[in-house]
Parts: sequence; C-alpha cells; structure tokens
Amino acid sequence: MKRAYLDNAATTPIRKEVIKVMKNTLKYSFGNPSSIHHSYGREARSIIEESRIRIAKNIMASPNEIIFTSGGTEANNLVLRSSILNLGIQCIITSQLEHYSVLKTVLDISQKHKTCVSFIKIKEKGVIDFNYMEDILKKNFPKRVLVSLMYANNEIGNLLEVDKVFFLCKKYNAYFHSDTIQMIGNIPINMDKLPFDFVTASAHKFYGPKGIGFVFIRNYLIKKMRSVIITGGSQEHGIRSGTENVHGIAGLSEALQFSYSNFSNHIEKIKKLKLYCISQLNSVIPNVFFNGLSSDIKKSIPSILNFLFPIKKKNYLLYFHFDLMGVAISHGSSCNNDAKKVSHVIDAITNKNILSRTMPIRISFGIFNEKKDIDLLIKVVKKIKGKKLL
Repeated sequence: MKRAYLDNAATTPIRKEVIKVMKNTLKYSFGNPSSIHHSYGREARSIIEESRIRIAKNIMASPNEIIFTSGGTEANNLVLRSSILNLGIQCIITSQLEHYSVLKTVLDISQKHKTCVSFIKIKEKGVIDFNYMEDILKKNFPKRVLVSLMYANNEIGNLLEVDKVFFLCKKYNAYFHSDTIQMIGNIPINMDKLPFDFVTASAHKFYGPKGIGFVFIRNYLIKKMRSVIITGGSQEHGIRSGTENVHGIAGLSEALQFSYSNFSNHIEKIKKLKLYCISQLNSVIPNVFFNGLSSDIKKSIPSILNFLFPIKKKNYLLYFHFDLMGVAISHGSSCNNDAKKVSHVIDAITNKNILSRTMPIRISFGIFNEKKDIDLLIKVVKKIKGKKLL
C-alpha cells in the first residue's frame, strides 16, 4: 500500500548521514566527556565542543551561548525556571497559543513562586494583539519581565512579527524568550541580527535524533545562569548537569549542518508542496476553512497547513481512517495525544459553532515529501467524504 508521511511538525525522519555519524560516535567514541585525564574522555569532549562550534556558526552565535538539553521541552523549562531564580523575573508575558511546555510551566511557576503571568489577547486568525502586549508591559514597568512567544506556531504555522516584539521588549527593558523549535533547522536564523535573549531548538524537528536539543542563551546572561532543573554536576557551564548525550549531540550538529547547506532548495520545494496542497483542498472541499494564517505563504511557516474537515457528527476515528488509507496526519500537537480533545490553539481561535461541524487536521510537510504524497492525501479525502464516514 502506498503511504505518505505528512506529520513532520511532530517529528521528522532522520537523515541517513546523521545515522552514520551517530553510529560511528557510539561505536568509537564511548568515553565519558568529563573524564579528561585520558584520551577516551578527551575524544568525546572534543566531539561535543566541535559540535557546539558548528551549531553556533550556523546560527551566527558564540559557542558558549549553546547549552545542550534533552530536547525542546527541557530547553523551554530551563529558560523559564532559571529566569525566575537567576534573573529575578517578577512577571511572565505569554499567549494562550504557546506549546504546553511553556503554558504548563508558567502556570506551575506562578503557583510555586507567586510570579504574575499575563496572557496577551489574540486577534482573529491567532494574531498577537501588540497594543494589548504594550499595555501589559507598561503596567508592569519597571518590574523584571520575561516575554515568552513562539516564533512559528507548531499547530497553525503563524509566524510571529518578531520585530514588533523586539521593539517593545527594548522599550520596556524586558527579556525575550522564543520557542523556535519549528524554526531552527527549517528556516535560517541569524542570532547576530535577531536580538533574542533565549531561543530553544530540538533536533528531531530538523531530521536529527530525538532526545537532544539546545537552548541559546545570550552571552551577557550566561554568567547569571545556574542549574535549577537538573543539579549535580558542572556540565554545560553548570547550567545543565548530567553526562552529555555525545552521539545525540553529534547527530544534532550533523543534521543542522545539512539543513543550512540546503536551505534555499528545501524551502522552495516545501512552499510549492504547500501551495499545491492548498489548491487541491480548495477543489475537493468547497469553502474549506484554513486555521490561523497557515494558508498565507508569507505569514506562516512553509511546513505547516491546518484546516477544518467538514463533518455531520463527531467521529474521533477520522485520523485513524486517514492512517488506514495510507496517510499520516495529525489533529494538532503530538504532546496532546487525546484525539477527543480539541487542541487548545484551535479552541482559542475558532468559533465554537464552526468547531461543532468540523474537525481540525494539521498537515506538515518535510524535505522527503513529494507531489505524489499530496495526491494520495487528496485521494483519501475524497474517499472519506464519498463513504460518508463522518
């Protein structure tokens, strides 16, 4: 049976070149990178530091600004929790459309540390209300404030107007953390030109291994940070204790290197797939409703398209029908695996009456997808509609 994998926002297939690097690292570089008194340990340490340099070079950062983590969730936790204890943050400003690793963490922080949390109003299509954001910043000035907003939404693909956030954060002396997990490795990011204080990344979103990621911490903040999540050792500048995942770090570095050497071709290919998918969905689902700005090629990340599938009654087996017919899609974030629960992002931006007659579908494209994968998706959409399974 023909199959099409269209859930790249959840995770991407790992590159064969990355697998080769990881395999060689596992086989030949097994030393503990903290055991610097012998060659085995020094070789492992060398792999980590060379990887750190390559990663930093690709995103135009300094190597000491890169801290390795177990992935995006830990990276977001590290930034948010460390900021409270190390930087004395008194208020966090965020939105209801963030990933759960941000939302649940800020709520936990607010309960444990009595930190105020303010949510920015969301306008139509999931667009940030910057006037409301400025009102919050103005109200809290001169308190120490951390703004946490994702660069590209992982469900509806909306791109944040980061220049407006930079301006407001500078104006009110606030720190800016961005969950860039859907961006780094998929869209070029230049930290020398983008004044983020913190950004987070996860290797398995750009054709690398799961269980490894990193957080970028601006140079002037590094000395102020210390471990508050995993304590015990002095690894990663004392910010993240624990023996490093050497083969994972090597795989992350290799995956990011491949991404940066092929960005223009890959982005153009994925944009064409997205535009083709939009045109085909418009032809088979009259008046199809696209969520957020996902159908706007200039205002959303190329890899994500989210739409509402029309139904007569709720059938939570919809996604399994697609899978049984050979197409892997999603109803939203893979961190919310309850098929009966509408995504908090879709719920926040969609009219409840419309939601009662539809079900959200997230399609996410990757570099290994081809036009035939979209054709199979459309064929399955037609079959499901024709059989009136819903």
